[in-house]
Amino acid sequence: MKPATGSRTGTGTWLVQRATAVALALTLPVLLLYFAAPQPAGFAEWQALFAPRWPRVLLLLAAVALALHAWVGMRDIFMDYVRPTGVRLALYLAVIATLAGSVVWLGAILWSAA
Repeated sequence: MKPATGSRTGTGTWLVQRATAVALALTLPVLLLYFAAPQPAGFAEWQALFAPRWPRVLLLLAAVALALHAWVGMRDIFMDYVRPTGVRLALYLAVIATLAGSVVWLGAILWSAA
């Protein structure tokens, strides 16, 4: 019987790690250029930056990719260095809740600002 620690073949997680790294490498320069160029001075200018849908979608997709990338890394660290199963599962839950909550919170902020 397999232990409930998330242990399985590493090919899927390796692919997720590489795919999210590529997604971040492609989206972050575009977002940095888009947000750095105008130099908004006030709230109205910031709101105008988020008026088009594409920067909100791209930013949210980058956040999802970052959360998945971080999850795979943290999962591997916990699997390698945290031996007690209960502690490892509690850490998994804490990281998942933090990452998922952050992405949901960003989505709520992005769609309430427009």
